[in-house]
Amino acid sequence: MKNLITVTLLGFTFLLIPKSTGLQEVLNYKVKTVVIDAGHGGKDPGCHGKSHKESEITLKVAMELGKLINLHLPEVKVIYTRKVNKFVELHDRATIANKNNADFFISIHCNANPSSAITGTETYTMGMHKTEGNLEVAKRENSVVLQEDNYLEKYEGFDPNSPLAHILFMNYQNAFMENSVKFADKAEKYMSEKTGMKSRGVRQAGFLVLWKTTMPSALVEIGFLTNSADEKIIGTAEGQKKIAEGIFEGFETYKEDIENVKK
Repeated sequence: MKNLITVTLLGFTFLLIPKSTGLQEVLNYKVKTVVIDAGHGGKDPGCHGKSHKESEITLKVAMELGKLINLHLPEVKVIYTRKVNKFVELHDRATIANKNNADFFISIHCNANPSSAITGTETYTMGMHKTEGNLEVAKRENSVVLQEDNYLEKYEGFDPNSPLAHILFMNYQNAFMENSVKFADKAEKYMSEKTGMKSRGVRQAGFLVLWKTTMPSALVEIGFLTNSADEKIIGTAEGQKKIAEGIFEGFETYKEDIENVKK
């Protein structure tokens, strides 16, 4: 019975840890590389608040998050999809992560809603659209492909305006779902603690930027630029620092959990 339990636990560990090729690698697994993606940029400003653009805020938070990882987790290599206000195609963001054998991919965004009363953070993993609202967020974030050349060819005929197209590829990342949700839960918890903002929880939707990443990944919506209270927080250096601290603590505790899964 003891041997059976040991084998079962080892099998479960293989499922939890990405890119493992053998028992020794599982036992010694470390989170070595993270790719931080500042959403939008350049000709694609993203959503707007009264005074701020999404692309500007996401870049500031991404850079702050990278600084925190470099300072407190120097063993982790940080790679950015962009460091300046430039346009990066969605498939190129995933390619950067894949080529660098990243252990996690974090995409940072600001949210928007026709109702200015909607407030709070929410973190998405790749998966099923459980509500119409989740689908609308994915469609808005995915619509950037319309600014790319030959997007139908690059994304295998994907039409960002078609609900069916989103549904067809939403389960692509199932192999990494558990780890993605593990991080997302922690990021939501710590962002709320640091900023006092409402956490709208962990959600699933089909995001192109997560679609072809071959590692656990999450898209973090750090607040609604269409809500004045949220904009006051995420539009300031102090608020951006707190958001970055929350995401960092989520990543740090995720890293500890994954690396100590056998201890």
